[in-house]
Amino acid sequence: MEWSVIQRKVGPLLWLLVISTILALFIMHSSSTFSISIKAVLTQSPLVTTSDVSNQSPSLPANTSGVTPVHNSSSSPQLSADGNEEQCDTSKGKWVKEAGASIYTNLTCPTYPDINNCGKYGKDQSYLYWRWQPDSCDIPRFEPETFLNIVRGKKMAFIGDSLARNQIDSLLCLLSQAETPREVSRDSIGKYVTWYFPPHDFTLMVMWTEYFVEARPRIINGTASNSFEIHLDKVSTNWAEKLPGVDYAVLSGGNWFFRGIHLYEEGKMIGCINCRGQNLTEFDVTVTIRRALRTALQYISSCKDCEGLVTFLRTFTSSHFENGSWLTGGYCNRTRPLNETRILLDDIAWEIRKIQLEEIERVRRQESGGKMRFGVLDVTKAMMLRADAHPGDHWTKKSKASVNDCLHWCLPGPIDMWSDLLLATLEKNFLPS
Repeated sequence: MEWSVIQRKVGPLLWLLVISTILALFIMHSSSTFSISIKAVLTQSPLVTTSDVSNQSPSLPANTSGVTPVHNSSSSPQLSADGNEEQCDTSKGKWVKEAGASIYTNLTCPTYPDINNCGKYGKDQSYLYWRWQPDSCDIPRFEPETFLNIVRGKKMAFIGDSLARNQIDSLLCLLSQAETPREVSRDSIGKYVTWYFPPHDFTLMVMWTEYFVEARPRIINGTASNSFEIHLDKVSTNWAEKLPGVDYAVLSGGNWFFRGIHLYEEGKMIGCINCRGQNLTEFDVTVTIRRALRTALQYISSCKDCEGLVTFLRTFTSSHFENGSWLTGGYCNRTRPLNETRILLDDIAWEIRKIQLEEIERVRRQESGGKMRFGVLDVTKAMMLRADAHPGDHWTKKSKASVNDCLHWCLPGPIDMWSDLLLATLEKNFLPS
C-alpha cells in the first residue's frame, strides 16, 4: 500500500520533469538557430568599424599590383562571409604607438650613414616608437636571419636615386644584426656600390639613376646646369647593363622629374618640364614619369639575360617641406605622425602612385611563360603621414647651415617598414614553389 501511494505522488512529478526537459531543449535549439541567422546577416553586411571611419579620408585607390597581402603568422587570418581568407591591402592603415624601437641603432650598424644619423645631431627620438598597422592584417617585424635565408645565393639590386640609397642603407643596418656585410666594390662617387654576405652567399647592390632613362645635365654657356636632357625612349645603360645575373630588383624614383627637363624621343626634342618662356611644349610631370617608367619596365620584361628576375616597384614618397622648399627656407619640425585629415586628396603623390601601379599591371599583363615576375611595395600613404621622421636640420653639420632635409628619412625610422614589407612580400609571393 505504501509503494502504491508513492507511485501516485511521484509519477506526475516525473512526467513534469520530462516535459520540462523537452521544452528546454526546444528553446535552446531555437535560440541557437536565431543566433546563427543573425551572425550570417551581420557577416554579410558592410559594417563600419572605428578603423574604417578613421581611414575614409583620403580614399586610397586600390592596389592593383597583384601582390597578395600578408598575415602575421602568429594571428588568425581574416575570413570573409563565405569562409574564404580575405586579402588585406597593406597600403591602407595607420601608425600606432609602439613601445619598442628598431632592432638596430647608430652604434650597432657597421654601415650606418652619418647623413641619416638624426639622433646624433639632436633630433628628438619620439619618431622611433611607431608601427605601421594595416587595417585588417599585420606586417611582421623584420627578421634578418629569415631574410638572409630566403635570398641565400641570390643577388638583389636597388635601382633609383638617393631614396633608393636611403632604403638600402636601412636594409643593410637591419641585416647587419645577423651578419656583417662586406663592401666589395664602389665607384668613385659612391653611386654604384656592392656588398656581400659570405655565409649566405648573398650580394646586395645599389645602382644610381635619376630617371631610369638616358639623362645628362643640360650644358649652358659651357657649364653643366641643374636641368637635364632625358631620352624617354632609351633606357639608361648605366644600370641596365648590370641587370643580367640579378635575381631581385627594387626600382624607385620620381622626385627628380620636378626639375627643369628637356625631353627627347627618337633623338628629337619633343618638349620640356618647367621651361616656361622657351617656346616649347610643356609636359606634365606625371606624363613624363609614365613614359620613362614604361621604357624601364619594357626593357626589364624583354631582357634576354634576365631569366627568373623578380622586380619590385617601390611607390612614390613625397617630401614634407613647409613654408618653402629645399632652397627657400622650407622646414619640417613635426614631432608626431600627421592626422589623415592633413593628407590632401589632390596631392600629386596619389597620381604618381596610380601611374606606377598601372604601369606595373600593364607589364604583368604582357608577361608570358612565367619568365618575369613583378610586384609593388606600396608605401605612399604610410610615408605621407610621417612628416616627423625626416632629418630636417638634424643632419651633417657642413650642410646644416644651408638647407633642411625634408625628403630623406632618419635611420632608424619609418623607412625600416619598407624592409618589413619587402620580406613579407618575398615570403608570401616569390618563394620557389
